[in-house]
Amino acid sequence: MALQTRPKLLRVGVIQDGRIVEEHHLLHDSVTIGDDARNTIVLPPSEARPPRFKVLENRGQQFHLIIDEHMQGRVNLGSSDVDFDALRAQGLATRRADDTFDLPLQESARGKVELPDATLFFHFVPAPAEGARASLPPELKASPWSTVDRLFFGILLSMLVLYVLSVALIVAQPAPVEAEVELDQLEDRFVRAIIPQQPPKKEEPPKENGSNEPKKADEPKAPSTKPTTADSTPAPVNSAERRQQMEARVAGTGILKLLGGKGPGGGDAIADVLGSAGSGTNVAEALAGAQSGGALAVGAGGGNGIANPQGDTGGKVAAIGATQTSGVGTVDTGRKQAVKVPQVADAVPEVDSSEVSPKDLARFIQRMKASIQRCYEKELKRDPTLKGRVMVRFNLKPDGRAGNVEVDESTLRSEGVSSCIITTIRGWKFPFQPSDDVPVSYPFIFSPGE
Repeated sequence: MALQTRPKLLRVGVIQDGRIVEEHHLLHDSVTIGDDARNTIVLPPSEARPPRFKVLENRGQQFHLIIDEHMQGRVNLGSSDVDFDALRAQGLATRRADDTFDLPLQESARGKVELPDATLFFHFVPAPAEGARASLPPELKASPWSTVDRLFFGILLSMLVLYVLSVALIVAQPAPVEAEVELDQLEDRFVRAIIPQQPPKKEEPPKENGSNEPKKADEPKAPSTKPTTADSTPAPVNSAERRQQMEARVAGTGILKLLGGKGPGGGDAIADVLGSAGSGTNVAEALAGAQSGGALAVGAGGGNGIANPQGDTGGKVAAIGATQTSGVGTVDTGRKQAVKVPQVADAVPEVDSSEVSPKDLARFIQRMKASIQRCYEKELKRDPTLKGRVMVRFNLKPDGRAGNVEVDESTLRSEGVSSCIITTIRGWKFPFQPSDDVPVSYPFIFSPGE
């Protein structure tokens, strides 16, 4: 059984200034050079070569070297090196219809092509085993130390050594022992701050008496006696008696005495006044039993009205038929002020589509106008003179949401209102589902009210 040999790879590289600047490993692809970005090897533009020229072409699982009449270089065919002039002169390379020469290459061939600005070399190398990772050649590999900035590394290492030595020196030092300071050793200014001095107490001079007689011994004070009034009653023994005395005392004062007064007919004064219309009792006679107490006084002119009664505060009350009353003080109800209500004027939107009705869209926005007005009222508290016009543009999407919401123009001069309007409109769900995005422009006119 014959062993299957693995095909070799064609290694192609570019040499400039004695260094390999580009390298490719190819199995089936052709190699082209020129200034076109689609080439395998891209070189600067030159008049000596076309923008795209095929140097190595793969045909029938075999690479062919393609050269023209002016191209220089050498190729090793296994037994000897041959330059391109000999290939063209001896007929080793086949001339093609486009005036180029074709030379089939075996896997042992190698060579170089000299270009005006670079040198192209090629040779065949064994293909790596399946699953093997590609690695750079040893001459291209760099050690980790060669990629380190040695100046920076030296500074960093020096700082690290100094830091470690400083920490070790601080740790090695013994901790200082602080001696306790007595209060006597403190300076006066610290003592005054710790123990503030108390102001000296003023001694009161002894009182001088008119005579030099010795003070008499304290005589027992006689118990003070208060004059008894006619209303004074002995202290109640229990709570029930105390409650009865309180009710009797309250019933004889103020409005309660008026309500409990007796009329000339023996009944209540209020009942006589508000009784039947034909009783004939006038107000003065009905309230005759409530004249004492100083709370109210019946007019002396014999009329049915109440004339000049005075209360405990000294205020005067006019008669029932009077149109004005005056008391001790007046009540100030303040000044009447007009409340300004902020307004957001309605407008007609600009809609660039026949699928969305401008009137229906305006009707929907007017229903949602309260949220826009809240944005305006929030900033109006900071600037009461805030007013102007804001033009909002957005795209009505097929799902009913607003996209690309932005303020096109604004005379309001308030970033807070503009950003609040954009956030609010983004959260709306419009009752429209157009087939494509519909541009919408809607103006909002804000005024603080009149």
